[in-house]
Parts: sequence; C-alpha cells; structure tokens
Amino acid sequence: MTNENLNTEKDKAVDIDSTASKESPIIVGLDIGTTKIAVIAGRKNEHGKLEILGFGHAPSNGVEHGQVLNIDQTMRAITSAMQNCHESNPDLEVNEVYVGIAGHHIKSLQTRGDIVRQNPEVEIQRFEIDQLIENQRKTFIPAGDQIIDVIAQEYHVDNFQSVKDPIGYNGVKVGANFHIITGDRNAIRNINRAVVRSNLKTKDLVLQPLASSAAVLSDLDMEAGVAVLDIGGGTSDLAIFHDGVLKHTAVIPFGGENITNDIRLGLGVLKQHAEAMKKQFGSALTDEAKANAFITIPGLRGLPPREISVKNLANIIQARMTEILEFVTYHLKQVGLDNRKLTAGIILTGGGSQLKHLIQLTEYVTGLNARIGYPNEHLAPNHIEQLKNPVYATCLGLILKGENDFENQNKVFEKSNIIKGPTTPILTNELPIENNIAVEEEKRPKEKKARKPILFWEKFKNNLIDMFKEEEDRVM
Repeated sequence: MTNENLNTEKDKAVDIDSTASKESPIIVGLDIGTTKIAVIAGRKNEHGKLEILGFGHAPSNGVEHGQVLNIDQTMRAITSAMQNCHESNPDLEVNEVYVGIAGHHIKSLQTRGDIVRQNPEVEIQRFEIDQLIENQRKTFIPAGDQIIDVIAQEYHVDNFQSVKDPIGYNGVKVGANFHIITGDRNAIRNINRAVVRSNLKTKDLVLQPLASSAAVLSDLDMEAGVAVLDIGGGTSDLAIFHDGVLKHTAVIPFGGENITNDIRLGLGVLKQHAEAMKKQFGSALTDEAKANAFITIPGLRGLPPREISVKNLANIIQARMTEILEFVTYHLKQVGLDNRKLTAGIILTGGGSQLKHLIQLTEYVTGLNARIGYPNEHLAPNHIEQLKNPVYATCLGLILKGENDFENQNKVFEKSNIIKGPTTPILTNELPIENNIAVEEEKRPKEKKARKPILFWEKFKNNLIDMFKEEEDRVM
C-alpha cells in the first residue's frame, strides 16, 4: 500500500472515531440484588453528566446473599424490572446490559507482571499495556473459579516506580501490580443464564463495590484515601482506595437481610414486621433509642398484641452492624491502611446505609470519619428524584463503567441499546417516588413532647407500615 493510500485510510479512521465520539452510547445497568432488581438506562450529555432515559425496579426473587440460586425466579424478576423500565420510556429498546456481581464466592488476589519490549527505542503503546493486562488472565486460580476483572494498580517502567500511565514512556521493561478479582464459575454462569433468558446480553460483569465507588466517589476522595462500604440486602461490599489506586476489595457476608432475620428471631416476630420495624424505628446505636418507647404489633390468630421495646430493637441492630464494621477494620489492617492514611474516611452507601445513627456507630468502631455516599454528582439536572437514594448507587455506577469503556475504547458499542425517536431524559415528575420509610422518618421534625410508646397497627401496603398511632405512656 502506498503512503498516500495509507494516509487516506488513517484519515478515514480518524473521521470514524471523531464521529463515534460525538454521541455517547446508551448504557444500561442491571443490579441483581438480594432484595431488589434495578435497571437504569442512561447516557452522558455534552457536559459529561448522566441523563436518565429509562428506569425500572422490581422485588428480587431467587437471589440469596448476592448469588443467583433460582434462575427461573430471577429471570421473571429481571423481566418485571425491564417491563417497568420500558413503561417509563416506551421508545427505549434494550439489548445489552452491564451487570453487577457480588456474593460470598467473590475473592481477590494481588499479582505482579512484566513484559520486555521488542523495540525499547519507541514509546510505549496502548497495545503493549493491553497485552500486559491480558497476560494476567493466565494467572493460576483455584479450580472452579473464573477471573472477573484484572485491574492495574501501579505501573513501573525500568527503574521508574509508581507510574500511573506508562503510555508515552520509553524503556526496556514495563510492568505493573495487579488486583485480580475472581468468582465461582457456576455463580457467574447462573447470572448469565438469568440475563440471557430475559432476552438480554451481558455486556460485562462488574464487581458491585467498584460500581458503587464510581457513583459516589470523586478523584479527590481516591487520592486522599477512602473506603466505600456498600451495605446491600445480602452482602456488604468493600472497596479501599489510596493515592488514586484501588488497593483492596472484599465482600462481607452480612447485609440488611441478616439484620432483619436477627430481629425476627430475637423478638419472635414475622419477617414483614421485622423489616418494617427496622426501617421505621431501627437505630444503629442503642444509646440513641428511647428507653420508654414501645412498638405494639398485632397478635396472631386471636392472640393478644405484643409490645416490643425500641431499645431492644436497637440492641439487635447495633450488634449486627458492629460485626460488619469490625470486618471493615480487619480488611483495613490487612492492607496496612489505618485511620491515619484514609483521610477521606469511610463512605457508606446502599440500602443499609439509611439506618439512623449508623454514621456515629461507624466512626466509633473504625475510628474514621464517615458520611453517606449519594450518587448525585454524576447526574444531570432534572434527574429522577428517586435516584438520589443510595440504593441505586450500584446501578448508576454500572452506567459510568460502560461510559468509561466507551471513552477508553475498551469495548465496541454498536448501538445495541437504542431510542426509537427523540432522546428525551426522564424528568422528576414522570415516576412515582418509592415509599421509603427510613428516609421519610428522618425528614420529620423532631418532636419535643414526652416520650410515648408507639402502636403498630395491622395495616400494611407493600409489606410496609401504612399507619401508626400513639397512645398515652404505659404504666411501668
């Protein structure tokens, strides 16, 4: 091929790339959780913010502790969530999704890899880094496991250490420290089967704590040092960053469902009562619970009503949350990042982060500053108000992961998810706000009345308490 033809081909390639980069693809995140299935479709606008083009969710079935156990039930739950998403935007057609993965089976390991360059006189190119990363997928892992992701932490070029981006450097040898995430092959296969049976294709599997981190963290947080704890229904997922680099990930095998079961067994109540009490009256600190407040729940089959102490309820919640936070402290010590090195502290997200007084308990157990992580920073104005909830941090983070793949040309996007008509983001008033009792309770003004016991009437809607009524103080 002549130089003239070669230049023409290059110009065409540049034109194609520039055309493709004008409009971001529609990315769809699918969060398969223990308690809920959430699906969100979005794309970045010209300002780099996410515009939400579709949103749906449904109760989860067939998933326990983050793992898909019953493929058929999970498929039906995914289909229901996708139908809700389609109703929010009938012009949206979804074919490919980014899927979050978590569960007890997730493990991670550290490796180090190097390659000797064939032509050290030429600057390091992207294909050499891709080859270096691909070589790590040959790392020995236990039988039955599968590599989910390979993440480069720090590169080194010859004698230069801690290089963040080696492309453009010159040297004989280039290498890196890697964080490899693995999972059980059967668990991964079950997720893919549930997605395929829902008439969808898995674009990529993303570790849930990494997705949540993408939604709630800034570059400054990662540079200063931060731990993200995503408290979900079946598991609590941890990701630790320092100097802008991912240092450690872990899946803690306890979540909101464990707290609900503890309440159910400890107080001898039904699961729906336990869940409702946790959301409406639960506190992560026993000392903050009212000593003379009681919850009255209806008796079963003619039995008299029972009174539950709010103090006892808080005792049960604090015990389990302390156990989860002690796991966090253990993992921080494992990687040598104590409270003096994580300047940005701990960011709590996920549904379990909405427990009252959890920030205070986190700071007490870990010795680190703590705050709630809301996925607001990356959303465009006029987004759905409901998505401000930390519950949707993982799903929004999956979209950000897809946008990052597009910007770095890690994957090919062929308009598999399309809008049949003008692209219009869903506005705030187009979807009903989910009745989240824990959030509503915190918005209520503090009453300065005398402490009173609380009656718990047998009237539920969607397994949540619909009506409460107070009565005079019980005679002790």
